[in-house]
Amino acid sequence: MHELRKSVWITIKEYLLISIGLLCYVAGWSIFLIPNNLIGGGVSGLSAIVYYAFGLPMGYTYFAINLILLLISFKVMGRGFGGKTIYAIVFTSVLLNILPPLIPEYISQELAVSNGKMLCTIIGGVMTGVGIGMSISQGGSSGGTDIIALMVSKYRNVSPGRLILLMDVVIILSSMAFPSYYVGTETVIPFPEKLATSIYGLILITVNGYAVDLYLSGTKQSVQVFIFSKHYAEIADAVIRNLGRGVTLIKAEGWYTKSESDILMILTRKTDLNILLRYVKSIDPKAFLSVSNVMGVYGLGFDSLKGGGEKKTRKKENLPEMK
Repeated sequence: MHELRKSVWITIKEYLLISIGLLCYVAGWSIFLIPNNLIGGGVSGLSAIVYYAFGLPMGYTYFAINLILLLISFKVMGRGFGGKTIYAIVFTSVLLNILPPLIPEYISQELAVSNGKMLCTIIGGVMTGVGIGMSISQGGSSGGTDIIALMVSKYRNVSPGRLILLMDVVIILSSMAFPSYYVGTETVIPFPEKLATSIYGLILITVNGYAVDLYLSGTKQSVQVFIFSKHYAEIADAVIRNLGRGVTLIKAEGWYTKSESDILMILTRKTDLNILLRYVKSIDPKAFLSVSNVMGVYGLGFDSLKGGGEKKTRKKENLPEMK
């Protein structure tokens, strides 16, 4: 029963964080990007191109294109991914239709139009990037190129932000081939301004990709902790029981005291470090700790090794023995 409640709470937490991330994503578009006729990457960028050209609300185009991509990715990523991403796509599509009209014109004027396209490009890129990062970190996606990036990163250790960046460049440049009208008017945007908008779009996806990587690297960063304590057994049990992390016991000898001691080595996510320190302090306030960041941790409970490892191992095994 306790495990069931824990599982339900984790699921609720994941969907809540996905919702907050997508709200941040759509708010970036609604407040800073759309009022300036800016174009981004991915399906949102394509939806914006259609919106500026034909006046069709972004949510409809966004949903239709993502539905096609989702059908392709559902088999690859599994049902868990499909469920979260279906929720994310529907949630984002509804927000893209509902939220922009709800933003008062004076807010868009003061926060976006009056501050210039460059500042809005940066702020909008950060907001949408953080929103995508939050969604991806919980196993979901805002759709479009994010889905493609997740499918590729499942089998290759490739930065999702860079993949999104490369795919979005083509979408940004394609906007030059379509007519565009100022939002809410029938005035055609002149070609020089469209060219400038494309440049802003390239800046936007650069900021967006960097924000995605920055958020994901922050949530996945790991630490290595060495704990010196006479109460090592109690601390080890608490870590295994409450944090669900493995503990390695290292036998050591103090060179100065010439006495034997026991050291605990623990690898955990940086986000769990404060919880671990509280456990240690509650058991042994006099414990001595050493904490260091690690570049990468692969294996059970952390990231998985992806791409080509098995094939290379087989080739290595088939090499003739050197004599």
